Amino acid sequence: MALLEVKKLGISFGGLRAVDDFSLTIEKGDLYGLIGPNGAGKTTIFNLLTGVYKPTDGTIRLDGQNITGKSNIEINKAGIARTFQNIRLFSNLSVLDNVKAGLSNHYAYSTAAGIFRLPKYFRKEKEMTERAMELLRPFDLVDDADTLASNLPYGKQRKLEIARALATDPKLLLLDEPAAGMNPKETAGLMNTILTVRDDFKVTVLLIEHDMFLVSGICEKLSVLNFGQLLCEGKTSEVLSDPEVIKAYLGE
Repeated sequence: MALLEVKKLGISFGGLRAVDDFSLTIEKGDLYGLIGPNGAGKTTIFNLLTGVYKPTDGTIRLDGQNITGKSNIEINKAGIARTFQNIRLFSNLSVLDNVKAGLSNHYAYSTAAGIFRLPKYFRKEKEMTERAMELLRPFDLVDDADTLASNLPYGKQRKLEIARALATDPKLLLLDEPAAGMNPKETAGLMNTILTVRDDFKVTVLLIEHDMFLVSGICEKLSVLNFGQLLCEGKTSEVLSDPEVIKAYLGE
């Protein structure tokens, strides 16, 4: 059974058909890319997959469970997490507390335990801190644990956003243009980070990206979107040599 099955997904905004008849199948362990020119509908699809938008038609199944039209929180609990093109961190919280925020659903304690600082509160806080530090280690962020997120360099902010998403224990991680704003050295480091997420954390990855160096370097399969419709899909090397894909990017 595939991890993600999207069938005939569509959404309209007024008279505009933003995504039309889009289908996608991702197997467990895939590192899958979704590419296309600006305005093709890629982020709209991410918003449909994560419950930000409710589809006009079509179905979305995660690990066999129908999550079509469910809320963002319900979909996250089912196993989908994401990052954003424009980094969204809790800028006034520390690096450690950002990751602990992602862990909160898995280490819950009662309101009374929190207010009165009962033993369960301290036990859960200790467990969360230990787990958060474990998540920071693969991203070389342990030494930055007490740093405000807003004071991190750009590349480390990207890594922190991924670490926080992983804290929700997803089956599928959606990365929306993770290399945006990065220099070539940072992009090369990001490639290693994404491979670590897939291989060490055993998380399937779907990413939107314009950086073809990153896409060709790590994505095993691609789907190409144009004007809200699937243009082609397949192995990365075959897709990137398709004349129709080249035409879509050149706007010819």
